[in-house]
Amino acid sequence: MAALGMAAPDFALPDLSGQTVVLDDFADAPGLLVVFTCNHCPFVRHIREELARSLKRYQGQGLAVVAISSNDIGAFPQDGPEVMAREVEEFGYSFPYLFDETQSVAKAYKAACTPDFFLFDGGRRLVYRGQFDGSRPGNDVSVTGADLGAAVEALLGGDPISSDQHPSIGCNIKWRAGNEPDYFG
Repeated sequence: MAALGMAAPDFALPDLSGQTVVLDDFADAPGLLVVFTCNHCPFVRHIREELARSLKRYQGQGLAVVAISSNDIGAFPQDGPEVMAREVEEFGYSFPYLFDETQSVAKAYKAACTPDFFLFDGGRRLVYRGQFDGSRPGNDVSVTGADLGAAVEALLGGDPISSDQHPSIGCNIKWRAGNEPDYFG
């Protein structure tokens, strides 16, 4: 897992309209949530409705949000921009959904899976990296977003964020052959 206190790595990635979105676009926000996600992962599919609702609510409180798909679309075309656009429309994503074709941004953030959440404070230092909640496909735990929500509420309320954080669990990022990161050991 990325170390708490890590500075948010810069990025410049296209959104679904072809416009480039950069880290500095969110400079005035009191916090920034970077979500590594995709369209086909069962773990993402399990939470995406509540994720869209929760993130819209947090955006209304001032949190900046950006989602990034870094999967190899040669092997997983269902994670490409065309299907990403349908996902945005179907689930009402109110945040930019960016495509990391080179996978360099996922590497810079040390992203491991989908979904993977990175919450940064106003100074763009990492304060939370962990799971949305304890729900998983088939475990009969309700999807609430409780873990991420507690961190966001604390950040926006100026309260300390617990360092007791549980790693996100999901599908591994689908790296292009020969492009796998070395941070897995």
